[in-house]
Amino acid sequence: MRKTFRLEDLDCANCAAKMENGIKELEGVSDCTVSFMSQKMTIETEDGTDIDKLMKKVVKLCRKIEPDCEIIM
Repeated sequence: MRKTFRLEDLDCANCAAKMENGIKELEGVSDCTVSFMSQKMTIETEDGTDIDKLMKKVVKLCRKIEPDCEIIM
C-alpha cells in the first residue's frame, strides 16, 4: 500500500534525507521518499503491515530528527 502525507515545518533537505533513510529501515516499509521541496512524504508498505503502528514509529523517528515537523495524516 502507498500513502502520501503532507509535512509542515520541514526546515532542511538534510533532515528530509535523514528521515527518509530512517523510515526505509523500519519493519514493514518497502520504500519511502521525503521531499523537502514539495513538503511531502510517501511511504510504501509491505502487505499485512499495520499502518497505525508503523505511523507511530514514523512520527517518533521524525520528531527525533526534526522536532518541529508535523506529519499531516
